[in-house]
Amino acid sequence: MKIVLTGGGTGGHFFPLIAVAEELTRIIDKENIADTTLYYLADKPYNKKILYENNIVFKRVSAGKLRLQFSLRTIPDLLKAALGLIEAVIVVFSIYPDVVFSKGGYVAFPTVFAARLLGIPIIIHESDSIPGRVNKWSGKFARAVAVSYKQEIDYFPEEKVIHTGQPIRRDLLEPTTEGAHEFLDLERDVPVLLVLGGSLGAQTINYAVEQALPLLLEKYQIVHQVGKNNFEEIKKLTDATLTNNHFKHRYHVFGELNTLALKMLAGVTDIVISRAGSTLFEIARWEIPSIIIPITHSQGNHQIKNAYNYAREGACIVIEENNLSEQLLVFEINRIFDDPNIIKNMKEGAKRFAIPDAAKNIAEEIVSIALAHEK
Repeated sequence: MKIVLTGGGTGGHFFPLIAVAEELTRIIDKENIADTTLYYLADKPYNKKILYENNIVFKRVSAGKLRLQFSLRTIPDLLKAALGLIEAVIVVFSIYPDVVFSKGGYVAFPTVFAARLLGIPIIIHESDSIPGRVNKWSGKFARAVAVSYKQEIDYFPEEKVIHTGQPIRRDLLEPTTEGAHEFLDLERDVPVLLVLGGSLGAQTINYAVEQALPLLLEKYQIVHQVGKNNFEEIKKLTDATLTNNHFKHRYHVFGELNTLALKMLAGVTDIVISRAGSTLFEIARWEIPSIIIPITHSQGNHQIKNAYNYAREGACIVIEENNLSEQLLVFEINRIFDDPNIIKNMKEGAKRFAIPDAAKNIAEEIVSIALAHEK
């Protein structure tokens, strides 16, 4: 049995694929399904170490981002996209998988196109409240469409849709407190704020947090993930802001946070500040009160819709970017932390929003379709 995974470009696409791959491996081992290989097709491996650890074979397929408005700058992307389609047909034909599982995005388009051309079954998963262009297109012929939000059902053929929620890696499902304070150099009696800017960081959030540090550190300690490309800039900026500050040891800045650090932070964090991407589902699983700051101009404003769909469950407070200031951020953090009822309601809302076993349910559907195709 051969299974192809595709989609990528960001952690929001890549890590749910890994979560599904983990469950596929578990099912394959449990059912003693012999001669099974998992492949990941994309323009870049994103994280070679994780692919290796999960015995996933990487095959490169070029991908060009197709923009809505044509200009001279779009020509290289069009050429890359055309090359990607040719490469994808060759690679997918050489593998001839039993099923393709796509997370969408322009990176997935060549592989899904090739699978469609070759008559290979396709399953897709959409993480956002409004699907992207590739998933809207591939949803028309996919065998099954897994969605994270109930609202997405309106965008796909009803008979294909499965409301699974978001696949989460097994290592992040259950928070731990054991050794967290020592590992992360945190004080035990000071509340923890966790700021997550996503794999690429979030400069709007980074700057608001930097300006709020003198006030926040009097009461809280902060773990701030700024994105690896932003680390040096934000480190210099916050070092200058906190010169001679008595509480500067309470601020911990990272470019990235590994799985172990996130698992430990999930067990000790009091409030999370985050974008409205795939991380929402991890926050919900951890049942942590949150402040969500969506990207203003995401495609189809999907981040704003994600944030408010989460807020409808009572799980978070939404601050839109055009309203964000250090004063408002500090006010909302204090309002949450100082009111046990708000904390209780947010935890309950997060629990309602989270759907367990998303990765398992998707993996079972993939195996079922793959086995039928193999015959």
